[in-house]
Amino acid sequence: MTAPDSRLRPPPAERFAGPEHHIDFDTVLRRLRSEASPVRGGHRQETVYHRGAVRLMLFAFDAGGRLESHQAPGLVTIQSLHGTLQVTTATARYDVEPLQALVLDPGVPHDVEARTEADMLLTVHLEPPPAP
Repeated sequence: MTAPDSRLRPPPAERFAGPEHHIDFDTVLRRLRSEASPVRGGHRQETVYHRGAVRLMLFAFDAGGRLESHQAPGLVTIQSLHGTLQVTTATARYDVEPLQALVLDPGVPHDVEARTEADMLLTVHLEPPPAP
């Protein structure tokens, strides 16, 4: 199915269907960098997998691109695939270089800034909601 005009990509039900997923990060990142849509916050992003509690998102940052302070209700892994990311938490500032990762506990506020043009793989493992 082709994505409707209002969507840049097929809907998640189509993208994440099936029991196996081979994801070519290079192809996704090239497509993101070539999109004609305006860049917001100095980056483009695509969720490349989402099922249950697991989400994988690719970000293509321009130099100086940012994700403002936020937190996730799950374990967060930030990996630089290319370029330097600066991640700031309440207690530290980390330079995440290519092929390095930073792991944050659920609920840790953080922001991300691309010190150079950079590509990031963000993985979130959501925590189950508290029992009633």
